[in-house]
Amino acid sequence: MKALLDTHVLLWWATAGGTRVSQRARDVIADGSTIGLVGAASLYEIAVKARIGRIELPADAEEYLPRLLRRHSFGVLPVDEAHALRAGTLPLIHRDPWDRLLVAQAQVENLPIITADPAIGQYDVEVIW
Repeated sequence: MKALLDTHVLLWWATAGGTRVSQRARDVIADGSTIGLVGAASLYEIAVKARIGRIELPADAEEYLPRLLRRHSFGVLPVDEAHALRAGTLPLIHRDPWDRLLVAQAQVENLPIITADPAIGQYDVEVIW
């Protein structure tokens, strides 16, 4: 199974052994048959938020994030034309552009999203939490 991790799930997974992640989500992520994917937009979001001081990373984002992805064997889902167009046409349930892009990627690629965000569940996507 492939699953798309929401940005907060990636950060929670990387800290404190993922204890903020629900048991169901931890089981899915830790399952050796799961291919965990991180949207390129999530990496952008984290780098921006680190740059403006909204989150603190243990190292520079350009150094830390690739190392984090390798350590946990997470792949990166690039943003393509179909994702961008879908994100721009989604109902305005969620106003966060990064989350809207993740929803669009999940819809286009037919992936479940691992997220604690209840607004994402209002879209036509499978949510794992």
